Amino acid sequence: MNKYAAEFIGTFWLVLGGCGSAVLAAAFPNLGIGFVGVALAFGLTVLTMAYAIGHISGAHLNPAVSIGVWAGGRLPTRDLVPYIVAQVLGGIVAAGVLYVIASGKPGFDVAAGFASNGYGEHSPGGFSLGSALVCEVVMTAMFIFVILGSTHSLAPKGFAPIAIGLCLTLIHLISIPVTNTSVNPARSTGVALFAGGWAIEQLWAFWVAPIVGALVGAALFRAVDRNPA
Repeated sequence: MNKYAAEFIGTFWLVLGGCGSAVLAAAFPNLGIGFVGVALAFGLTVLTMAYAIGHISGAHLNPAVSIGVWAGGRLPTRDLVPYIVAQVLGGIVAAGVLYVIASGKPGFDVAAGFASNGYGEHSPGGFSLGSALVCEVVMTAMFIFVILGSTHSLAPKGFAPIAIGLCLTLIHLISIPVTNTSVNPARSTGVALFAGGWAIEQLWAFWVAPIVGALVGAALFRAVDRNPA
């Protein structure tokens, strides 16, 4: 159970840190951190938790990552569903804490989006469903590729969290305008449940595309890697 508890806590931190930066600080008057700040926040949550719990659970913090690592042959099948459940619950609890904090500000409106992922009129840049799906599949595939490569037994030791955190930062820098960046169904689910309405209606895309991307990324890595993990 310690692995599942670690995934719960780690995903809680990712959603609270990443989505919290978007909801509370991205457009703060005069000193807002903007897209770059939000991208760094997501990367830092993964980097810090990878060092904190990587030795316990692998610090997946993301159902798509767990699926990709499973497809890459590095996660037992018996752990896959419990990991995903723990991650989704951690994301929901983090969104609840963020809602309590954010609702303390006069004029707060959760229906405005609450850092939810979306496409069409709910994409920050107005990108279509097709663009959103391609973006999420490709970004998740490359994320899994970097994760499997940087955590390989032949990779330099101790640097995987840095590579993974920077990769997630880069992914956000590219894709925040397209979908508000998911690549993580647990992150998408937590805030969508509080935003309701369109966020829940569009949530399917942010499960399907990251999962497809995870499988693609794992397949690509296994195709080019010929060394035991």
